[in-house]
Amino acid sequence: MTKNVTCISPIDGSVYAERPVLSESDAKAAVAKAAEAQKAWAKRPLDERIALVRAGIAKVGEMNDQIVEELAWQMGRPVRFGGEFGGFEERGLHMANIAEKALAPIEIEESDQFSRYIERIPHGVVLVVAPWNYPYMTAINTVAPALIAGNSVMLKHASQTLLVGERMAEAFHAAGVPEEVFQNVFLDHDTTSALIAARSFGFVNFTGSVGGGVAMEKAAAGTFTGVGTELGGKDPGYVMEDADVDAAVATLIDGAMFNSGQCCCGIERIYVAESLFDEFVEKSVKLVSSYKLGNPLDSETTIGPMAHKRFAEEVRAQTNEAIAAGAKPLIDPALFPEDDGGAYLMPQILVNVDHSMRVMRDESFGPVVGIMKVKDDDEAIKLMNDSEFGLTAALWTKDIVRAKRIGDQIETGTVFMNRADYLDPALCWTGCKNTGRGGGLSEIGYHNLTRPKSYHLKKA
Repeated sequence: MTKNVTCISPIDGSVYAERPVLSESDAKAAVAKAAEAQKAWAKRPLDERIALVRAGIAKVGEMNDQIVEELAWQMGRPVRFGGEFGGFEERGLHMANIAEKALAPIEIEESDQFSRYIERIPHGVVLVVAPWNYPYMTAINTVAPALIAGNSVMLKHASQTLLVGERMAEAFHAAGVPEEVFQNVFLDHDTTSALIAARSFGFVNFTGSVGGGVAMEKAAAGTFTGVGTELGGKDPGYVMEDADVDAAVATLIDGAMFNSGQCCCGIERIYVAESLFDEFVEKSVKLVSSYKLGNPLDSETTIGPMAHKRFAEEVRAQTNEAIAAGAKPLIDPALFPEDDGGAYLMPQILVNVDHSMRVMRDESFGPVVGIMKVKDDDEAIKLMNDSEFGLTAALWTKDIVRAKRIGDQIETGTVFMNRADYLDPALCWTGCKNTGRGGGLSEIGYHNLTRPKSYHLKKA
């Protein structure tokens, strides 16, 4: 009996898309085609691979009107925000722009006696397992540099965003990337693990849950296959007494609530200096109270449903547990009558919270944020580090020296000052602790998608 992978739309609970998964034998055949095609692809001149990836990115842009509505149906993001093409293009083109420098041989010696240098060699077949929350932007982080570096790519998308891989493959094939070099595949967990365990891939990049990352590493155990993981976070913001309160509120609250809070580097907990606490909370409540929860296809909607009702249930559970333990909710439910107890979930701000509550410890991945008062930098640093995750941290101050000093003490992958919830493709996207390991984008992204090969040539 054929297995199917299904996308249930959060808009109305209907089946929006359904696709059959590959059998293990068909999946192995797809890997074999990718491995064979990769040899010729890697021999193409670098500038030719770069041009084809650029063209593929542009083709995705041509589909954007269709893509925006599809994303609303698949994972609930309001159409008013226009999809992901801006970030998708920024990341992909940056990796194209730096490719020649990032992949250039490192010359050690070129003399009458010796030629010594290090080259970057593609791994072969790269498996990209992409998440549903930013399905285009997270995928391009690896797809673009992997192809440019000379790898072939097999893209497996989350069930919630089934159409994304199809659209990307359609665009890149139309641009001239061979079909066997970039394949969109539908795989179940068992087949994915079996392929990894069989050493089918030279590198695996996974973005998703901690449990999923553990499964990937277990499947790769003993194969020496490289595995890069980005497994989410519990990202903090710290507002110091000299911060611009209005800017901090606008950015941190947007970072907590945009995309219904379903952002890997979204803000999930905020610490505010005592002198600014009341003002920060008051302005935050005013901002969130102005949101409109509703159907993401409605251009007036500013916050849509969560991608699945089970995700909303987890956020409700964390919020209710915190309230039962003494937390105070500040957003009036009467402002959000569309909250239906299912995927549509109103945003919430909590005060009187502490780290005994799951809402301040576990990843919420939804439109709720706890705000705590802190007396000084030492207390803020201790609280920011009191987490099993480490993706980003956002510091709000006019003092860059202070921000650097605090940043040096935070266990995180990225330190922001006076901004949040942004991925700079020129910097390495990485994390620590249960956020995972590895590094995407920047020149380091190319290093992870290739292996060094040394040449020590003695001339006759």
